[in-house]
Amino acid sequence: MTEIGEIFQRIGGKLQADPSLTKGLAAVYQFQFHDDGSVFQLILNGENSRIEKKEAESPQCTLVMTKEDFIRMTEGNLNGTKAFMSGRLKIKGDMGLALKLQDLFASFRKAANG
Repeated sequence: MTEIGEIFQRIGGKLQADPSLTKGLAAVYQFQFHDDGSVFQLILNGENSRIEKKEAESPQCTLVMTKEDFIRMTEGNLNGTKAFMSGRLKIKGDMGLALKLQDLFASFRKAANG
């Protein structure tokens, strides 16, 4: 099974290789995994975008879920809206940013496959 750290490392690499993937989106996403309490942040700030393995900045959108659901979401096998509606995903903060995340993950997958 894929490790969460590996996924974030790949996302970070894609952000560094092609900052245009975020299409001018400036935001701090925080991912909290209730399986083990770990926290990762996806900090989107153009060419200064990065991944943190802790709460480094104040998040605008926090997503709380299991690691398995996160993996399925990044792979495109779990719809974020459906996960939220079914209670598998909890969102704190800016819901608009949460909705943009699905498109962002799709652009990361496209960059990986293209």
